[in-house]
Amino acid sequence: MTSETPAFDFRSVLLSGFLPAALFAIGEGAIIPIIPIAADSLGASLAFAGFVAALILVGELIGDVPSGVVVARIGERNAMIGAAVVSVVGLLVCTIAPNPWVLALGVFLVGVSTAVFALARHAYMTTAIPLHIRARALSSLGGVFRFGYFVGPFIAAGVVHLTGTTQSAFWIHIVCCLLAALTLVVLRDPATGARGFRRPSRASRPATDDASDGTVATTADTTGRPAATEPPTDTGAQFVQEEAHGLFRTIRANRAVLLRLGSGAGLIGALRAGRQVILPLWAVSVGLDDSTAALVIGIAGAVDFALFYTSGQIMDRWGRLASALPCMVGLSISYFLLAWSGHLDARVGWFVAIAMGMSLANGVGSGILMTLGADLAPRDHPAPFLGAWRFTGDFGQAAAPLLISGVTAVASIAVASGVMGVLGLVGAGILLRYVPRYLPRTLR
Repeated sequence: MTSETPAFDFRSVLLSGFLPAALFAIGEGAIIPIIPIAADSLGASLAFAGFVAALILVGELIGDVPSGVVVARIGERNAMIGAAVVSVVGLLVCTIAPNPWVLALGVFLVGVSTAVFALARHAYMTTAIPLHIRARALSSLGGVFRFGYFVGPFIAAGVVHLTGTTQSAFWIHIVCCLLAALTLVVLRDPATGARGFRRPSRASRPATDDASDGTVATTADTTGRPAATEPPTDTGAQFVQEEAHGLFRTIRANRAVLLRLGSGAGLIGALRAGRQVILPLWAVSVGLDDSTAALVIGIAGAVDFALFYTSGQIMDRWGRLASALPCMVGLSISYFLLAWSGHLDARVGWFVAIAMGMSLANGVGSGILMTLGADLAPRDHPAPFLGAWRFTGDFGQAAAPLLISGVTAVASIAVASGVMGVLGLVGAGILLRYVPRYLPRTLR
């Protein structure tokens, strides 16, 4: 560990990194349950309302890879500020939408801007946080978003009740985006001292302890490729073209880890997203009323949220596998137990217990995808790699609900749960095989 580590100001990173993320998450959490209701109020069919609601995730998925170019071009802080502004534009479109198609356009813009904001925040924390507390910081960042998704719907419910209009919930996210942007403009970057819209050069960033220890091995390290160099200072079309070339070069250089360990990341995302779909469906299948089901799932969400820092401690002390494997195996067992318990007389009690078990397993893995991405990304130019890495996890999240719906339609919800359990075991095997290969034991 270098002598600079004790001087690291974690409180400044909490303000500049966590506070904007918390504000953005609260706003997004407020609008997610409102989107299908707003579409329905504009005359959309049930199917089209579901399509509009899914566009926020589609926008995130489409925006993941190109967002790496944006972040590399203008810097993390400026990208977060710009993403918040674009999100406000999309939200204003949602508030004045005269029909479901215009609402869909606004939701898609929010999704794309969310991808840019999330990647910029991830890249910022990757470069600003020393290695020895990286997992705790990133799992805490995951906890911040869990908190926002938990609190946001309650705020939206109160605002909609007071105003009597569904579209008023979009103003919550508008206010949160503006506050997040204002926070980023006012606060100094703890790594460089920059404030406002000035983009600091990479050379001004202090080296963290992962640079001195040489403990983070990326694919570029192991193949002997030279480290990325400082981008040119000129602007315009030539610079954008060079950044785009750097993006695809980064993907090609890291194709092995993206195909192998990235597939494990996709399965982590799939099991997590599948949990959010299958628990409400299972509650309906076992005969729980709406309020009881919401209470059980809400308590399970609180269990998940409570473990975010514990997950980071596990990863920082015992390594990334110590968090990833229990998460995947625990989720797999929970899916298998759901499939097995459907015919039992005590299936309601089993559902409650399994919902808590799923949340426990998911909580143990809080922040694992962001931490693995930060470990694997090139230290001096992380954004393009992180964009591709986030795409793998988001692809799994987008595919899982479709898989569960399709298998349930063709067979049954029990079979769908069993299929997810099998995928979880496959993902655990992939992580067990490839995490030690790409992350040396000195990380632990």
